[in-house]
Amino acid sequence: MPTLTKVFVYSHFEHDETADTAKKTRNAGREHAGRVFWQSLCPIVVMLGLACQACADEPTDSSLKRYRFQRIRMGVPWELQFYATDDQWAIDAAERAFARVKQLDQSLSDYDPDSEVRRLCRDSRPGAPVVVSQELFDVLQFSLELSRQSQGAFDVTVGPLTELWRKAWRKRAFPEAKLLQEALGRVGYQSLRLHEKSRAVELLLPEMRIDLGAIAKGYAADVALRELQAAGITRALVDASGDLVAGDPPPGRAEWVISIEPLKSRENLSSQDRPIEHLRLKHASVATSGDANRYVEIEGIRYSHLVDPNTGLGLTVPSSVTVIAPNGMIADALASAVSVLGPERGFALLKQHRAQALVMTGSPQGIQTCETSGYCQYRIQPPAE
Repeated sequence: MPTLTKVFVYSHFEHDETADTAKKTRNAGREHAGRVFWQSLCPIVVMLGLACQACADEPTDSSLKRYRFQRIRMGVPWELQFYATDDQWAIDAAERAFARVKQLDQSLSDYDPDSEVRRLCRDSRPGAPVVVSQELFDVLQFSLELSRQSQGAFDVTVGPLTELWRKAWRKRAFPEAKLLQEALGRVGYQSLRLHEKSRAVELLLPEMRIDLGAIAKGYAADVALRELQAAGITRALVDASGDLVAGDPPPGRAEWVISIEPLKSRENLSSQDRPIEHLRLKHASVATSGDANRYVEIEGIRYSHLVDPNTGLGLTVPSSVTVIAPNGMIADALASAVSVLGPERGFALLKQHRAQALVMTGSPQGIQTCETSGYCQYRIQPPAE
C-alpha cells in the first residue's frame, strides 16, 4: 500500500537530528524509488541520552545503544530502529531481517514478472490449483476474509484495474471504456479459491491478476520484526516507508513516539494544514493510505491511484487514512479498505479487527476529519519547541 503522508520517528521529546535526517532520507528515497540506495549495511549508532524519567518497573540498561539501519526493499526505503548491546549482534540481526523482506518481495511482488504471485497468475486456471508458499497463502487467506467483510472494497484481484490505471496515469488519459469493462470482468475475490489442505490457490477467471500492493508491505514489516525478535532484539521499530510496526518500547520509555505529517491543502482547498499528529505506539502497527501526491487530473476530474474494485475507477476525493491495528498486515490492508469505504462504513469494519483510525478528506471547503472513539488514546501532545 503506497504511503502518501510522511512518517518519522522521535526517540524522545528533545530535538533529534537523526529524526530529521531520517525524514530527509525517506523523502529522497521516494523521489528516486527506482534507484538502489544504501547498498552497504552501515549502522548509525546513537548512544542513549534520554531526558525523560525511566519507568519505575523497568530500569534503563546503560549498555544499550540505539541502532538505525536503512535499505531499499520492495521498491521503497525501509528503516530498522532497535536497541542492542553489541555492534555485530545488531548488524547480523538487521541483515537477517532485510534478507527476509527481500525473500518475501520475490514472492509477493506485482512488479517482478518472476515473482511467485505472478507465476501463480500465469499458471493457475479453473480446475488447476497451484501450490504456493505458506507466506503467500497466509496473505491471500487474510485478503479473502477482508474482501468478504468489506464487500469487495478491499480486493487483491484488482490487478487488471491497477495495471490499466498505471497506463492512464502515464498518458494522462481516461482508460478506454471497453478496456475498463474488460478489466472489471477479470476482477472479483469470489473467483479466488483457496484449498487449505493442499495449500493451493485456484483462479477461476481467465487472465486474473493478483496485486498485493495494499497488504504486502505491512505483512513483510511484521515478519521483519519477528526476525529481529528471533535474534533476541525486542526493543524495535520497523518502518516500511511509512507502515510502522512496533515491538517493545525504547529503554526507560513506555512507548515509541511517532509523528505523522497531515494531509496537505492543495491549491483549490481553502483550509490550513492540520498540525502534525503525534502518536504513542508499542506492540502495534500504524499505516497511512492517501493520495496527496499520486493522482491524475483528466478533463478536470481528479482520480487517485487508489482504485475502487467495485467500480474500476480511481477515487475522486483527496484523503488520508491512518489506521492503528494489532499488526502491520491488518493496518496496511484496513487503511486501503477504509479509503474506499469512507468513514461511516469503514469504521464498522475496523471494529472487527480491534483497530482505530483517523480519516482526513479534502474538499473546496477545507479538510474534514473523522476518527474512531479509541483513536485518542494513542494521541499525545507534540514536544515543546
